[in-house]
Amino acid sequence: MSPAAVSAALPAQVTLAEAGKTLMELKQALAQQSGPVVMLDAASLRVFDSSAVAILLELRRQLRAEGKTLQVSNWPRRLEDLMGLYGVGELLAP
Repeated sequence: MSPAAVSAALPAQVTLAEAGKTLMELKQALAQQSGPVVMLDAASLRVFDSSAVAILLELRRQLRAEGKTLQVSNWPRRLEDLMGLYGVGELLAP
């Protein structure tokens, strides 16, 4: 990882029940970062629904407004499939 990239991670579970808290925590963590590229590791993500996609889209929107780029690594295959189903795969492509 380059010095200009910062890293955060998705939790193991992101469903509607955790979405608000997860989004708030990730926004707070990312607000502390100054690098132009934010790396988000999805390796721990095991249980999720469409809320995970919504969170990723919101983080992308926020970071783009700040002139930053979101890069997600270690996508679960099911998350890629869900993004494709909703037609947002290209916006968040790995």
